[in-house]
Amino acid sequence: MAEERIRAVFAEAGAEGLLHAVPIGVGRADPTGVARADPGVPGTAVLAEPRVCEVAVGADEPVVLASVFKVLLVLEFARQVAAGQLDPRERVRVTAADRLGGWGTAGCADDVELSLRDLAFFAMSVSDNSAADLLLDRVGLDTVRLLAKELGLDRTRVVGGPRDVLESMLAEVGARDESEFAVRYPALPEDRKRRMAVLDPLRTNSGTPRETTELLRLIWRDEAGPPEVCAQVRDLMSRQLFRHRLVSGFPGGTVIAAKTGTLPGLHTEAGVVRYPDGGCYAVSVSARTRELAATGPEVDAAIGAAARIAVDFLRSAGL
Repeated sequence: MAEERIRAVFAEAGAEGLLHAVPIGVGRADPTGVARADPGVPGTAVLAEPRVCEVAVGADEPVVLASVFKVLLVLEFARQVAAGQLDPRERVRVTAADRLGGWGTAGCADDVELSLRDLAFFAMSVSDNSAADLLLDRVGLDTVRLLAKELGLDRTRVVGGPRDVLESMLAEVGARDESEFAVRYPALPEDRKRRMAVLDPLRTNSGTPRETTELLRLIWRDEAGPPEVCAQVRDLMSRQLFRHRLVSGFPGGTVIAAKTGTLPGLHTEAGVVRYPDGGCYAVSVSARTRELAATGPEVDAAIGAAARIAVDFLRSAGL
């Protein structure tokens, strides 16, 4: 069974994995009227769906979303732009007080000024935490929560943005800043690290693998907002630079649009895989390492391998 093989892949990598994979369409439009999808290409949504089939490994268990939450955030941003509530060209200054560390503007040495739509680009392409946090300030936390409910993602929990996650981690270890955190965190007992709020689905942004693939399905079928909104989100997801998880499991010729999420001991990614024949599949994978200090290349590779097993199973069933 595919599920047993997936569990074995994660076990060999020293992790426990949860996964949901589902077909969401059969590709580009043909003479029969069946529509096809191209992840990341604006305006090419999936309009037809095959019979129901899935691969599920703990698909309904709560999981920490980490930066996968940014898909929902950027979707709400694009919806507000389409509704005329926000000007995507509005300028925002990222100052030292906004920098949270990491990629993009979050790690810049000097102040940076850019547009709201470029904040969305950096949030998705390099998982820029400062960009996402400033975008969330402009979009509104409550509206993101309401969007999840509107889309029927009843088990998706949105409690805050990247700054909230960072401040929670600092507070739990009694650190004043990231430098002090880097000293204090490694000295904590393993069980204490695992009890941190950022790793508890009941106390941070969370969802389930099934609800995450449902969000992707809605975006790829133009059902999460106007077609131009969904196309923009697909395009931004296709621009992600990180290629070490889902992408690692698939052959050349496949096109993958996705978003990663990472926290200590947590590796996750959600995305849509499109094959040259038009087969299109939403996949959400979350893996927890047994050792929080593990760097995780084996786990990242396991995410790709597990996703490939799931999609191969769906394709072998003619989906």
